[in-house]
Amino acid sequence: MSKGKLVAVSIIWLLVIAGLAAAWRLVVAPTLSGRLLDGTGSQSQYDHRVSVALDSFSGYAIVRSPEFRKCLVEQKIRLELEDDGADYLQRIKELDRGRTDMAVFTIDALLKVSDHLGKSPATIVAVIDETRGADAMVAYQSKFPNVDALNHADTRFVLTPDSPSETLARVIMAQFKLDKLPKQPFISVADAQEVYRRFRTASHDDPHLYVLWEPFVSKIRQNPNTIVLASTEQTRGYIVDVLVANRKFLVDNPDVVQEVLACYFRTVYEYRDRMPELVYEDAKRTETPLSRKEADNVVQGIRWRNTQENFAHMGLVDNQSLELIEDMISKITSVLEETGAITGDPTQGQPQSLFYNQALAQLQQSNFYPSLAAEQIREDRVVLPALSDSDWDNLQEHGTFKVPPLVFARGTSRLTSRSQLILDRLKTALVSSPQYYLSVRGNASLKGDLQANTALAQSRSKAVVEYLIQAGIDKQRVRAESGEPTGEMSVTFVLGQPSY
Repeated sequence: MSKGKLVAVSIIWLLVIAGLAAAWRLVVAPTLSGRLLDGTGSQSQYDHRVSVALDSFSGYAIVRSPEFRKCLVEQKIRLELEDDGADYLQRIKELDRGRTDMAVFTIDALLKVSDHLGKSPATIVAVIDETRGADAMVAYQSKFPNVDALNHADTRFVLTPDSPSETLARVIMAQFKLDKLPKQPFISVADAQEVYRRFRTASHDDPHLYVLWEPFVSKIRQNPNTIVLASTEQTRGYIVDVLVANRKFLVDNPDVVQEVLACYFRTVYEYRDRMPELVYEDAKRTETPLSRKEADNVVQGIRWRNTQENFAHMGLVDNQSLELIEDMISKITSVLEETGAITGDPTQGQPQSLFYNQALAQLQQSNFYPSLAAEQIREDRVVLPALSDSDWDNLQEHGTFKVPPLVFARGTSRLTSRSQLILDRLKTALVSSPQYYLSVRGNASLKGDLQANTALAQSRSKAVVEYLIQAGIDKQRVRAESGEPTGEMSVTFVLGQPSY
């Protein structure tokens, strides 16, 4: 055989051997392996697997509880929890890739990451909780006696970026007249513990506010020289935790999502009177231990939502006490847009596109109850007592609301349609700050008949108060006042609270 033929035959044999090896690796070996696995393995006891992304926040203790997992096991659903350390962007990306089925978010975080991603791969299926005092903005009272004192170019907020604390700061920036603040007045630190450390080492004269969460809020408040300028105890519908589902997973597995919700609400009911114990034990499991007192403080600052309250938030039952999730999404979007946290509305003016109420509707239609006892929708409305004229005169001013100039028909107190729209938005802000009274102060021009101008200013402030009352604001919360002549024609809105 010639040398050339020998080389050709060798190449052919090499190709044959390579082909046989590939066939073994790709076909024969997997088949044999699969047969071995089938022959030596067992059938899974689960029909479904659900992965849920979350972090160590105590509000998610229900999701991490043994009872929740046990309930899912009984439904043949295997729960896989993935703690991403509150990396919300990574969380939404994993949902988008289909690697995570469900997750928890605050509404503001969901809006921000959806804006960053340019789409919303997840939809809200339930409201988990609302923060009620767990986040707060504190400062030394000698430096910042009220919110109006923040209106200075040197003011800075020490906080953890992309956290509910940052959103609380943005709510204050959006609601109050703080036009002298820099566009980004934040000093970003790693976590609430670092915020607390900086507070302890700061001078009373530093122009810094400290925005953080429990248990560090309670630690700072032990200092008698501090003041809480804002907290989620004084606001409504801004720091809200929700459970979301990957949209494709929801479409492909609606029954599984319903079972997850049913188990979640059964667990909420199971712990309704034992939340401090759950939070205490959960903190140990997540290696963020709390004392018993700290666990109590955390629980006091969180309002977990039950089944009936979720029906109300989702518009499935008629209830005037709880805010619709659609309205919460809209107002949170406005805050984030106004303060530059997002480039635009990721819902494109369609807040209903960010939540799906049919999973809950199916539970409602099946007459689902988490136990034999009926749940109640807890009253969420704050009714302030009427004040005497003396009490009004001695209100402690909290801050001046940021309201665009109202337009009246020339020389009259008649509100234009534009002014009515402005007051409608103000009403929403007042509902979200239910613990404060509102003084509506008319201002008078210095030109012309001063007495007539002052009377007109008073008439305009009364017209504003009447409109707000007709819009649903309790009449004991608002009072029209005739301000001192300033040379301006605007109406000023000042929040206040009794000095006692």
